[in-house]
Amino acid sequence: MQRGRTLSSGAAVLSRWRRRNRAIFTMAWLFVAALAHGQGALQPADVASAYNREVSPRLALPDAERVRYGELANHALVSAGLSLLAPQYVVIADRNIYVQAVFVYWLHPVAPPLYIGASPASSGQVGTFDHFETPTGVFPHTLGNPDYRAEGIKNANGILGYGVKGMRVYDFGWQEARQGWGAERIATMRLQMHATDPYLLEAKLGTPQSKGCIRIPATLNEFIDRLGLLDAEYELAADLGIQPWVLRAQRTPTYGAGRYLIVVDTERRTRPDWSPRPLINLKNSPGRSN
Repeated sequence: MQRGRTLSSGAAVLSRWRRRNRAIFTMAWLFVAALAHGQGALQPADVASAYNREVSPRLALPDAERVRYGELANHALVSAGLSLLAPQYVVIADRNIYVQAVFVYWLHPVAPPLYIGASPASSGQVGTFDHFETPTGVFPHTLGNPDYRAEGIKNANGILGYGVKGMRVYDFGWQEARQGWGAERIATMRLQMHATDPYLLEAKLGTPQSKGCIRIPATLNEFIDRLGLLDAEYELAADLGIQPWVLRAQRTPTYGAGRYLIVVDTERRTRPDWSPRPLINLKNSPGRSN
């Protein structure tokens, strides 16, 4: 019995050693890939300028708020036991009902966070059946939960839930979240970040509307997709000769592709001036989907 336990313990140690070294190998490749893609690729200042040109709607964040969300991102990574080996982009979502926004940042291991841009978003709306409160935390974007693209087909409610055909759906896998109905138990939901119906639902961004996913403007979806801001692992696979089908053939190389969606809740009690409510009449507008 003692020998069996020893063998079992040895196998467990060997398994942990393999997982650890696999992780180290992957991170080393990500670091090398980041350096390689940095040659002639877009730099953070270029990306920030492009955000202002290409993404709409946008939010005008005050300097103090820019600092705050950058600090929240770094704190979330530390709390999750993660450290950056190289500079990279992250997407932050504030699920607070008075904010409902997403932010793109450039994080550096030894330099202050660099703000790229912000836009209104929608997270989970509690109080409705089959709707979850969007979970907080750090969610890696990996090939283990492969992305796909919207088919552009309306659902039973006549809604383009993921937006027009070709919009990318960023998949972060099954996550535990609080149900927004009934006993509000903890259950599992599929966490995604995606566009929404541009004709019926995008005007609602800035308020909680989804079933738990993060909805973002179509122009921001296109922006993140074209520049590969969260595609560190996807680009690594492409460099190794395993081309993920979801990667665009016509994409712009960006130095420091990242891999994290960070969801926070700033627990505000009032709506900040920089994140105004949408002008649409929410009571008379079409229903929700996704």
